[in-house]
Amino acid sequence: MDVQQLPRGRHRLAREEVLASQRGRMLVAMSEAVAERGYAKTSVAEVLKRARVSRETFYEHFQNKEQCFNAAYDGAAMLLATEIGTGLAASSEERDVAERLNDLLRRYLETLQSEPALARTFLVEVYAAGPDALERRVEVQNRFVDLVAFIAGAKDEKQRFACETIVAAVSALVTQRVCAGKTHELTELEEPLTDLVTELLEVVGLG
Repeated sequence: MDVQQLPRGRHRLAREEVLASQRGRMLVAMSEAVAERGYAKTSVAEVLKRARVSRETFYEHFQNKEQCFNAAYDGAAMLLATEIGTGLAASSEERDVAERLNDLLRRYLETLQSEPALARTFLVEVYAAGPDALERRVEVQNRFVDLVAFIAGAKDEKQRFACETIVAAVSALVTQRVCAGKTHELTELEEPLTDLVTELLEVVGLG
């Protein structure tokens, strides 16, 4: 995640711009610290050091570490949604279901591979960050299921369950690679996962 730094010395930025820059730096710092140290071992002090902000500034934005993490998680989810949405917008609706889902899968894998700190925050450390973070994870997972079901044209519970299975399988396999420190290999999953998606869709009459 790229966040613009404030200029050194005196500047004429509005207070809103200063706050936005500070908040952005803290979210990036949280993601990077959690990716390196794990959520449990990441302290507010570590975030302050990386973001180069004061403790007072931190608590002006967040009540505690958990709230900062949740905001970082929301930012990761938004980035993923933006990247995937851009790919889908460029994909013609005249293409068949398998091709459009493959585009979705490719953008997902490429984005996570290019953002290893985001990938670990989004897929791994979220499970250590408490019930609010887990609730966010479930909500995001359900949105992915909705998207896959929409693209595939799922019309009944059996077809939607197939879409849910696809999302769960992709998430599990990708998370396993990220946990093993193999985020740089995520795009290698594209071909076998594409085959799996195609087979599951055929079983329930989609594709």
